[in-house]
Amino acid sequence: MANPAHRSRRGRQAEAERNDRRVLDAAREVFAAQGSTATVSAIAERAGVGMGSLYRRYGSKADLLRQLCTQAMQQSIDAAEAGLAVDDPWAGLAGYVRTCVAHATGALAPLAGSIETTPQMWEASRRGRWLLEQLVIRAQRDRTLRPDVTALDIAWLIESFGRQGPASPGTEDYVIRQRLLAIALDGLRAPGTEPLPGPPPSPRHYEHRWAWSGPAG
Repeated sequence: MANPAHRSRRGRQAEAERNDRRVLDAAREVFAAQGSTATVSAIAERAGVGMGSLYRRYGSKADLLRQLCTQAMQQSIDAAEAGLAVDDPWAGLAGYVRTCVAHATGALAPLAGSIETTPQMWEASRRGRWLLEQLVIRAQRDRTLRPDVTALDIAWLIESFGRQGPASPGTEDYVIRQRLLAIALDGLRAPGTEPLPGPPPSPRHYEHRWAWSGPAG
């Protein structure tokens, strides 16, 4: 029989984990809708937790933002690794895009420049981009992805869906988003009817947005 004190500790840990998930989910929704000006009190209210609980887990708003960004990047990495494990290159790439859109990994793009990034965040970001490039290379070698599409084109596409904010399954907004995603994926398929306008996005431009411009609050 388990020790009552051990059960109590496990219960407290489980409750803390549930609260943490609620805070992170609420924070992603609030920041996606309001940007870096969103308040911690709005996040706590959305999550249904007290301010004290939130600050015990995250010492500052900037810490919470960094955790959100790190979580989103890890979800992208996991999605890319899962995509590379799929034998069919197009299915692997399309699955990656759908997973990232479902997780709204691009929803935090409006936070760019509002927090001081860490070396660990840059490492995760570049790891995720490298994996995405492998998905792109595979699909282009298979001639299922149009040859003028780059990994950063796809990264920006995912961000554009994330900026729309959350949409609950079964709602009209969710159905519309799925239709638009299907249209976007179809536009990525080879051979493409017209050349893409302008040069592809540059890594410098993609990363420069995240240069810290001051405290997040």
